[in-house]
Amino acid sequence: MWFLSLVSGVALLAGLASATPAKVLNKDFPDPAIIKDPNSSNWYSFATAGNGKKVQVASAPAVTGPWTWLNVDPLTSAGAWALNQDIWAPDVRYLADRKQFVMYYAAPYAANSRFHCVGAAVATSITGPYSPVSDPIACPTAQGGAIDPNGYFDVATNTRWIVYKVDGNAIGHGGSCGNSVEPLVSTPIMMQQLAADGATKVGGPFQILDRGQYDGPLIEAPSLIKASDGTYVLFFSSNCYSTTLYDISYATSPNLSGPYTKSSAPLLVTGNYGLTAPGGASSVDGGGQLFFHANCPDVGGSGRCMYETSFKVANNVVTIT
Repeated sequence: MWFLSLVSGVALLAGLASATPAKVLNKDFPDPAIIKDPNSSNWYSFATAGNGKKVQVASAPAVTGPWTWLNVDPLTSAGAWALNQDIWAPDVRYLADRKQFVMYYAAPYAANSRFHCVGAAVATSITGPYSPVSDPIACPTAQGGAIDPNGYFDVATNTRWIVYKVDGNAIGHGGSCGNSVEPLVSTPIMMQQLAADGATKVGGPFQILDRGQYDGPLIEAPSLIKASDGTYVLFFSSNCYSTTLYDISYATSPNLSGPYTKSSAPLLVTGNYGLTAPGGASSVDGGGQLFFHANCPDVGGSGRCMYETSFKVANNVVTIT
C-alpha cells in the first residue's frame, strides 16, 4: 500500500541550495515546467493560466533561482480548435535542428468545452509569441479528452515524444475530481512519438501507466526524464488536486517505452517538509532538481506556489537529497 514517506535532514546542493523543498515563487503558479534557454544562461518555467495570463512564465539566472514572474503572455491563441481560456500545464521544448521552440498545452475543445485537448505551438523565441499548429495532438473526447502534456527528446534513439493524461475523470460518475464513485473511469498516461517538427504524430499513442487501487480517482501530470544512471523516471501525481491527498509519485523503467513500475510509496505527500498537496512535478534529463507546486493559501486564498528541491536516482528509487 502507498504510505506517507517521511524524509528528514537537510543537505546542500553543490554548496548552493538546501535540498529541503523551498518556495521559490510566492505566486499562484500551478504545474510548473522548466527548461534552460539554449540561447542564454537563463532558465524558464511555464505554468497554468493565472494572474491574468493564458500561460504564465517565470525566469531565473540559475536553476536554483532567484525566480521572477514575467509580465508576458507567450501564447496569443490556442488555435482554431480551442477556446482561449483555461490553458493548462504548458511545457516548452527546444527543437535544436530547427532553432525553434515548441509549446505543448491543454486547452478547452471548442466543439465541446467540457473537454480539454492537447495542442502545440511554435516560436523562435522562448518567450514567444507562439503560433499554434492547426490541429490538436491528442483529443480523445470519447475517453474524456487529454491534458497535462510533457515533451521528451530521447538522445539515445534520436526520437521525440510526448506523454499526456487521458482525462477520464471528466466523464466520471461523481465524487472527488469527478471520479471517486464506482465504476471509476480509467485515466491512463499515454505516450506518442512525434516527428522532428515536434507536432506531427508518428504512429499511434500507447499506454504506459494507469491509476491503481491506491491512486484515488486519477493519475495525472506526467513528466518524463532519463536519470544520470540511465533509468527512465516518470513523475506523476495521484489523487485529487483539490484535496490534501494529492501527491508526487513516480514510476521507473530501463526502457523508454516501458513497462513502468510504480514506486512502493509516493515521493512527496502532504505533511512532508510542511507541504500541502504537492503535485505537478517537472525536471530535466539527468535529474538533479525537481520543481512542483504546493498549496500556499496566503496567495489568493487557494494559490499553488512553485517549489524546488533536489533528488537522486539509484536502484530505481528516487530520493530527496
